[in-house]
Amino acid sequence: MINVDILVIGSGIGALSVTGELCKAHRKVTVITKGLKKACNSSLAQGGISVALSDDDSAELHYKDTMAAGCNLNDSDAVMKLVETAPSVIREFINDGMVFDKDENGNLSFGREAAHSLNRIIHAGGDKTGLRVVEQLIRILTTDCEVIQNEMALELIVKNGKCCGVVTLDHNGKRNIYHANYIVLATGGIGQLYPSTSNDSTITGDGLAMAYRAGARLKNLEFIQFHPTMLTVNGQAYGLVSEAVRGAGGILKTQDGTPIMEGVHPMKDLAPRDVVAREVYAHVVKGEKIYLDISSIKDFRKKFPTVTEICEEHGVNPDDGKLPVAPGAHFHMGGVEATPEGLTSVDGLFAVGEVSCTGVHGANRLASNSLLEGIVFGKLLADYILTHPRKSEEFTESELPEGSPLKKALPSKEEIRSKMMEFLGIVRSSHRIDEIIAWFEQYMPSSKGFTSLDKNANAQEYELYNMLTAGYLIAKAAKARKESIGAHYITE
Repeated sequence: MINVDILVIGSGIGALSVTGELCKAHRKVTVITKGLKKACNSSLAQGGISVALSDDDSAELHYKDTMAAGCNLNDSDAVMKLVETAPSVIREFINDGMVFDKDENGNLSFGREAAHSLNRIIHAGGDKTGLRVVEQLIRILTTDCEVIQNEMALELIVKNGKCCGVVTLDHNGKRNIYHANYIVLATGGIGQLYPSTSNDSTITGDGLAMAYRAGARLKNLEFIQFHPTMLTVNGQAYGLVSEAVRGAGGILKTQDGTPIMEGVHPMKDLAPRDVVAREVYAHVVKGEKIYLDISSIKDFRKKFPTVTEICEEHGVNPDDGKLPVAPGAHFHMGGVEATPEGLTSVDGLFAVGEVSCTGVHGANRLASNSLLEGIVFGKLLADYILTHPRKSEEFTESELPEGSPLKKALPSKEEIRSKMMEFLGIVRSSHRIDEIIAWFEQYMPSSKGFTSLDKNANAQEYELYNMLTAGYLIAKAAKARKESIGAHYITE
């Protein structure tokens, strides 16, 4: 038994924001992460941080844009807390040493992305914002924080309805049992459930599945945002082409040069992501190739070094003025139901970042609100922990549930991804969702559903099992949502 005070599972911006704030107060924090500490979606984020810091902007305008993008399915109080708290939190982040891009006069430079009514996106290193933010958050960690890499969380331990520990598996195959007073889920989303995604290879819905097995309430799981522009060569996606490229003047066109967003939406290429993704997808499924025309963007290589690097690595020359693109799974609006302070329905279990669902994103996330959410709500969660002393339930190893053995051999990741795209992708058929639910159910180890696995399951099996569990939960949520709204688009 390893006894710790605060245990954070994950190493993205939400995790690091919480941990950094706790370090400032000299609280001991243990961070465990499935891969390396920079192996997270946050490091890959090319987009920036949306925040009302310019003279023309206000929290009210940011609120309206967020609600509109989310089809007003958002939790309005959570949205207001996010946008009102954001300016002071980002200013403090800058005071701590974070450097954002400036204009020629030395002022913060504000960019534009889809569904924003004005320029409010701040970037760092052009399209390297996520990585720069992660690096800064790691820099300010102190010796009060221990980061354990290549250790996978398997199960949350719940006693008397309270979360009090975690079972993990380290890189040597050794099982560890942690007892903690506070357990923070910050495991990211579900991108690797799909064949094409902007997400890191470690993002397989683990936190969602663990929280479900622990009895936590889940919310809005049917809403999965597909980014319209993944660099795609010969049907293979190789990385994100930031929405900021369209904000800078990039236009989606067919092979013969016809703009595809004309007449589809008043904001054309800067329409909400679900609208643009569906339009691109409609052309792709007909066998057409779609390109992002960047010929009007001056100094493209300088403005978008990450995109340029991805292009050149895969044989695409940005100087030709057009990039081949197709949609890919990008962000999960749903997750473990949580307050802005990270409280879940299970006492002692907290959630922050993409694994959580605070309701701020509604049915469709507004561009560049995700990094913001991780930073702002990470700070609010840390503030809560610092002002709410907690001692968790004690337990012994013998009290842990046995778990069920696998009933049958699990499918490959490729098969799961193919099924998810076919039945729960950008466009869904309500008549076929029962079919994918039945497919998932055959892998349930017992009549009780996707329960905990026994000690014989290895890390690879747990990852596949979590993918099946998350897919099943998404399918059930999609079946329950009868109307098309936001990122849940049903054809019949």
